[in-house]
This record gives sequence, structure tokens and C-alpha cells, in this order.
Amino acid sequence: MTNASPDISASRLLAYGVTGLPLAALLLPLFVYLPAYYAEDLGLGLATVGIVLLVARLSDVITDPLIGALSDRFMSRFGRRRVWMFAGAPILLVSAHMLFQAEPGVGPSYLLGWTVAVYFGVTMILLPYSAWGAELSPDYHQRSRIAGSREGFIVLGTLLAAALPTVLGADRGGALEVLSWFLWLVLPLCLLATLSLVPESQYVWRTATSWRHGAAVLWRNRPFRRLVAAYLLNGIANGLPASLFLLFVAHVLGRPDWSGPLLFVYFACGIAAIPLWLRLSARYGKHRIWIAAMLGAVAAFVFVPLLGPGDQWWFLAICVLTGFSLGADLVLPASMQADVVDLDTLRSGRQRTGVYFAIWGMATKLALALAVGIGFPLLELAGFDAQAPAHDARALFALAALYALLPALFKLAAVALFWGYPITAERQQRIRRMIESRWAGA
Repeated sequence: MTNASPDISASRLLAYGVTGLPLAALLLPLFVYLPAYYAEDLGLGLATVGIVLLVARLSDVITDPLIGALSDRFMSRFGRRRVWMFAGAPILLVSAHMLFQAEPGVGPSYLLGWTVAVYFGVTMILLPYSAWGAELSPDYHQRSRIAGSREGFIVLGTLLAAALPTVLGADRGGALEVLSWFLWLVLPLCLLATLSLVPESQYVWRTATSWRHGAAVLWRNRPFRRLVAAYLLNGIANGLPASLFLLFVAHVLGRPDWSGPLLFVYFACGIAAIPLWLRLSARYGKHRIWIAAMLGAVAAFVFVPLLGPGDQWWFLAICVLTGFSLGADLVLPASMQADVVDLDTLRSGRQRTGVYFAIWGMATKLALALAVGIGFPLLELAGFDAQAPAHDARALFALAALYALLPALFKLAAVALFWGYPITAERQQRIRRMIESRWAGA
């Protein structure tokens, strides 16, 4: 194997990335529409929904490491990653249909059961899919292109999920029903393209190692620990405004009709910014540019509590700025995750991408669950009642603070933790050379 890695073709990048589109069409309603729909429209209450969704995430403690380890170890004639993605599709489609088309009168147990089933289906597809992308190239900058393709399609899917209900004039319940049928149509087609047109990685190194040794190597991977901790904090910071977005636009700005257009602008800016973040990261380093993007989002968030009824144009400007920051959040941490797996491969003698992305997936889901589990109960504790016709200034300020100020604090904590991150392009290339040298010797 040579030190240089050829560029991945545009057609292969598209074939790999396209599966991100239907997954995003699921994730947007799951984290934006669903909590408010079950809390308000189905009458379960903010605190109940927040706690149920947080409890549902506990299932990932079992399923994510299990699927990650199996997708690393289980070999079939279809490959290591494909078989799990194929098996997860029907589970995801059925459970999302039941969750998104709930009838009035359902209780917390219904929400809990089908949410756990959806999370399991997402794990079976998204975890092997992400690990597969990390293995497509050993190159520091090529990995950013791969992550950029996947996350670009994810944002495009999010745009479609935000635009469809608005175009069709659907309310929250109608939006969930529309997106449920959209998922049935698009997921099989996109999954077929990825599974049939993208080869599994040639950079797979498999040597014997015990679970105890493997766990010890993972724990000693300090760059990974710093990266996943910063990603968790930043994920909570992104999850809070995502889960409170509809409530903020409706009750603070007083313009619920702007929810769809504002979401569309936010995610469109995320897509538009991805090429810029890729160019900047190639020149200055992924970790430095991600830190700059998080600080830019903080600078925009601090103005949110100053907004009130009729300030939707000012909020649109904030959506543009934070949307640009979103592009970096999507692409750069995932690319750096592939780099820290190289360090594990060098030390453990085994390619364990699935295990690492299992922990990454747990952090992603835990961040979003904590956002709902923190935000909704605190909002109810502050006296905010989503079904009340009017709210006092204290309750509205609590909503604005949970939407923007608390996320800003979480982002600042992530920046402080990630400052001075050690894996640069030069160090990653040295790690790859040592891996390739050992591979050649083996």
C-alpha cells in the first residue's frame, strides 16, 4: 500500500452519501416535530415526553456497542457493513410509521416502545453506514470529502423534511404522516444505490486481540475521549434549540407560520457552508476550524433573548449565521472521528471502526435525548404551559434562555475541552505510514 491515496470519484461519493437523505427525513421530525406533537397535540405534557425520550435512549447503551462490534467482526459474502443496513431497513420503516401516525389516546408506553424500535432501526443502518464511510479512504483530507457527501445529503434530506409539510400546508400531525410515507418511498431506493454501487473498504486490518486489551486501548485513546466529549457537549447545544424551535417561533416571535421557512433557511445555509468549511479545514486544520465555527454560533446565540413578537427578520439573520456553523458541526467532527480510529488501529492491531462509531452514535443520541430531557422539564418548571393562550415575561425568557443561552454555555465548554487537540494532518499521516508499514510486514 502506498502512502498516497487516490481521490474518490464524485459518482462514488454521491452513491455513498445519498443514503443520508432519507435518514435525515426521519431525524428532523423525530427531534423537531415529534416532541411538541406528543406533548401538546396528543396531550402527554412537556415533562412526560422529555423523560420518556430520555429513558428511550438508555436502550442505546446495549444496542449501539452490540451492532458496532458485530459489524466489525461479522463477515459475510455481502461484506461487513451491508448486511446490517439491509436488515435494519424494515425495522426502521415499520416502527417510524407507527410512531409518526399515532392515534389520539396513546400513552407514554406507546411513545417509549416505538421510539426504542425506531432508535434500534436507526442504529442498524446509521452505525455501519458511518463506519463504512470512515474506511473508504485512509487520507486525512479525503475523509472530509466523504463526510461532506454524507452530511450534505443529510442536510438536503432535512431541507426536504422541512419544506414538504409547509408546501402541503400540513400541521404537526400531518407533517409526521407525510414524512412517514416519504420515508417508505425514498429509503429503499437510496439504500439500494449505496449497497450496490459502493465497494467496502480495502483498508481492513484484522488481527487477533482480546476484549480486555481492546477496551484498554480504547480507553487510552485520549484524542478520541476529548473528541467524543466535545461532540457530546456540542450535540446538547444543538439539540436544545432543535427541540424548542417550534415553541420559540410560535410563542416568543408569535409567528408559527414562519417555522417552515426558517428551518429551510437554516439547513440551506448548512449545505451552502460545507464547501467553505472543507477548504478552510484543509488549510488550517479540522480542529481549529470547528472551534471557530462553534464560537461563531455562540456569538449569534447571545442576541436571541433580545427578540420578541414581530422580530422574525432578525431571527432569520440568526438562523443564517447559526446555519453556516451547522455545516462545520456536520462534517468536521465525523472526519476527525475516522482519524482517531487510525490511532486505535496502530495500537490494537485491529480495525475497529464499528466499535468507535457505536460510541459516537451513543454520544449523538444521548446529546439529543439530554436536550429534550433537560429542556422540556426545565421549561415546565419555569411555568411555561405550551397549551396556555398567553405567557408571562418570566416564562418566555426561560424559553429564550433554554433555546439560546444554555446552548451557548455548552458550546463554550466544548471549545475549552477541545482546545489544543493533538491530531493534525501531519500526525495523522505519520500514523498511517506506521500502519501501512506494519501491514506490509504482516
